[in-house]
Amino acid sequence: MEIILKYFDDFSATQLSQFDALLELYRDWNQKINVISRKDIDSLYPKHVLHSLSIAARFGFEDGQRIIDIGTGGGFPGIPLAIFFPEVEFVLADSIKKKLTVVEAIVQEIGLMNVKTFWGRAEDYKQRNSFDFAVSRAVAPLGDLWRWSKPLIKKGQLGDFANGLICLKGGDLHEEISASECKPMIWHVHDLFEEPIFEEKYMLYVKRE
Repeated sequence: MEIILKYFDDFSATQLSQFDALLELYRDWNQKINVISRKDIDSLYPKHVLHSLSIAARFGFEDGQRIIDIGTGGGFPGIPLAIFFPEVEFVLADSIKKKLTVVEAIVQEIGLMNVKTFWGRAEDYKQRNSFDFAVSRAVAPLGDLWRWSKPLIKKGQLGDFANGLICLKGGDLHEEISASECKPMIWHVHDLFEEPIFEEKYMLYVKRE
């Protein structure tokens, strides 16, 4: 938890309580349904929560915006972002029901009122052009993510960035980006957070045009 406060400090008491509750909740649920590598559970805050919040460090979502988290898995980046932006609406989507069982339980336990879930593939989501941004973390190649998310994202801009796709990825991305035919903006997460685990982590943004 301390590592979150190293980089972010403008939280309400409710937000602090919600962040603080995550470790024990994920530790408990992970024994029942494996949504996080068991060797990583003690590193939940740097590897999963802070990594998710790299999006918040770069993008200031506006109150009332709608965000879909594609392939949320155990709720990343969606749950940390929903805590960070309590006036933004999040839909956490995944095709694996048992993962959403964990997400829904944690959302209820910490009292997140701005989160809904969707069980299914992103391309099956019926409400087209209904989101300001799509976010994703280590789910699929960029080309696939853009193909799935583009129909869901409406054109427009409220804050510093136009609506679009934001995804967190690691490793050498040159071939993946080339194959995607997208021209993303790219940020090195290590420029935001100094911990060595972020040395090969990147944030990509594709504008909806």
